[in-house]
Amino acid sequence: MLRTRRLFNLPVRTGNSSVLHREFQKCINSGLGNVVYNLRVTAGYQQRIFSTQRDATTDASATASSLITDERTKQKNKAKGNQAVKAYLELAKAKLSSLVVATTAAGFVAAGGPISTQLDVLGSAVLGTALCSSSAAAWNQIFEKDLDAKMKRTQQRPLVTGALSTNQAMTAATVWGCSGVGLLAFGTDPVTTALGAGNTVLYAGLYTYMKRFSIYNTWVGAVVGAVPPVMGWTAATGGSFMDTEALLLGATLYLWQMPHFFALSYMHRVDYQRGGFAMVPCLEEDGEKTANLIVRYAWYLSTIPIIATATQVTSSMFALEGIALNAYALTVAHKFRNERTNANARKVFLTSLWYLPCLLMLFLIHSKVWHEDKDKDDAIAQFLSDQIRFIQDSGRGLCVHEAILPRLPKGKDACPVTVVSRQSRNAIQEASATVQATAETVANSAKATESNASSNS
Repeated sequence: MLRTRRLFNLPVRTGNSSVLHREFQKCINSGLGNVVYNLRVTAGYQQRIFSTQRDATTDASATASSLITDERTKQKNKAKGNQAVKAYLELAKAKLSSLVVATTAAGFVAAGGPISTQLDVLGSAVLGTALCSSSAAAWNQIFEKDLDAKMKRTQQRPLVTGALSTNQAMTAATVWGCSGVGLLAFGTDPVTTALGAGNTVLYAGLYTYMKRFSIYNTWVGAVVGAVPPVMGWTAATGGSFMDTEALLLGATLYLWQMPHFFALSYMHRVDYQRGGFAMVPCLEEDGEKTANLIVRYAWYLSTIPIIATATQVTSSMFALEGIALNAYALTVAHKFRNERTNANARKVFLTSLWYLPCLLMLFLIHSKVWHEDKDKDDAIAQFLSDQIRFIQDSGRGLCVHEAILPRLPKGKDACPVTVVSRQSRNAIQEASATVQATAETVANSAKATESNASSNS
């Protein structure tokens, strides 16, 4: 009671008071005490609720913050992983290596099979060549790290930006080189293996060294680019690198690189000069020598279809279509020589990008290896042979000389293109078989006559 009064600052009564007054006072004090007690209990309960809610909110915030942090960490790790992959692809010069893979595969297919039974050889040749190319590109960037930092077009390479350290690049280059040569050794033949290993050393060694001191580095680099299709051919044929087809494929890639890289070096001549490279356009002011080289090698390249036809590697349609293809390339080259600008150099460069696949495709289509009967077990070679023959026959239907030839009295001598349609080819084969059978019959009759004459004598 006294505590309740003091709580509400009520005066404490003493003395004799009426019973009614005392009871009434008790009720009042008791009610107020209960109210205060209940208020205190409620306040404490609400405080505990608020504290619990605050703790729950804090825990939820901490959990959400932890999840966000984990997600950000995952994203950062993923970004780092993507950056590392991108850096290694740039170190390997993936775009250049893809060209190497394409030309190697073209050389393998140009042999005409067998393919189905040599898929492991094809895979070893393509992947081994790609790894050797990647290794050579990596060593090239390691040796030219300081020079690349001076050039705008190479300032974003991984060794210059620090995306990869020199030790990481050296490790990758060594692993790629050893894996590539090992794959070629176990999966192909000694000739292909030697070409792959030698090409790696030639690019990373002599070519990289000459770029600083001699303009002839372009000619050495062209040799490096000419080897992959030859490797594809040797892998398919067991090491026959002196075949006419292999030499023609190598010569095609060698000559093609001259207009391609001379145009590229002309466009970036200021950058190459800044980096300290000895390129032809860097040593002249007017670009005349560069333009003459582009035109000269464009003419050399235009002779490939004619040589292929003359050596019976392809049909004469390759020479005919090659004239149209090379006419445009020569026009672009001459335009650059007449007006030596970056725009015209770029046209030469862009033309070279689509010229090469077109020329290689025409070479494969008109190659005479597809005229030979393929092993029925070699499903891939048989499929390619059927498709190429279909393309050849479809193309013959569009040729003007095929429509005119039957109407001429001496059409065979009048038309220089020695190709025929499928129906006429079959007729010629049947006529040839008939003539051969007749000749054998006549020969047998002559022998019988001689034997009878000798017996009578």
